[in-house]
Amino acid sequence: MRQLRYAYLVGMDAFYTFLADDGWAIASHIALSSLMALFPFLIVLTSLAGFFGSKGLADQAAELMLQVWPIQVADALSSEIHDVLTTTRGDALTIGLLLAIYFASNGVESLRVALNRAYAVIEPRSWYWLRLESIGYTLVAAFTALAMAFLIVLGPLLLATARYFLPLVVDDNVPLLNVARYGITIIALVAALFILHARLPAGRRTLVQIFPGIIFTLVASLASSIVFGMYLARFAGNYVSMYAGLASVIIALVFLYFIAAIFVFGGELNAAIIKSRLPHGVSLQAAQSLAPEETPV
Repeated sequence: MRQLRYAYLVGMDAFYTFLADDGWAIASHIALSSLMALFPFLIVLTSLAGFFGSKGLADQAAELMLQVWPIQVADALSSEIHDVLTTTRGDALTIGLLLAIYFASNGVESLRVALNRAYAVIEPRSWYWLRLESIGYTLVAAFTALAMAFLIVLGPLLLATARYFLPLVVDDNVPLLNVARYGITIIALVAALFILHARLPAGRRTLVQIFPGIIFTLVASLASSIVFGMYLARFAGNYVSMYAGLASVIIALVFLYFIAAIFVFGGELNAAIIKSRLPHGVSLQAAQSLAPEETPV
């Protein structure tokens, strides 16, 4: 009973802090920034894949990214994404690519703003260092997506080779090997959430401190994707009749809005748990390893 009461109090504290920190407004900012950053990111992805000699990898990477989205949302954007990935550009290594990288990093910056507010910290670092860090995360994400896509492309060849030497074993495990495609995506998502919560906002938190919010984000995002997909399966026509040609964009934006709200609440939940375990007189900022001169008054 005591544990249930503790969970209830922490959850309510996180919820009220979420409202006080304008969580819904921050979520809308993240959703819009993420959608606007998606296509520049795809341009970066295509340019890097072309640089390595295989633009098909970018297509595989984009497909891998969308596998955790409801199929109705992914299908709504598939034609636009295909156009971006198949368009030939002459600015691959010029100012156009630099601008694409900059705009793609805006999505990372929106996540930083959300987590700084959730953990109640004031950013002490210079804006240009923050932007360079966001660009670095964007490039790492692009290279990681291409690496995962390469594993997916290489998978059938490895499977065929294994089937030649171990036909019975591999044939019996084909469904399990197919699940690995989704497993790679989920592992990458978990790793990204750990990096975002641990490194992106000001201060430093331990893995134990950020673990509850990450678990909540994963479970709630999965549930939200399933529910939203079921809703679209029945009522997607409402968006078409209301928004006409903008329906695909609005569907993606609404989905990202719910996911962003879940992400922000995950940060608020971590902060509420940290506060609940602090000794009397210790501030939340001090518990997150902020130096005295960096601690907000």
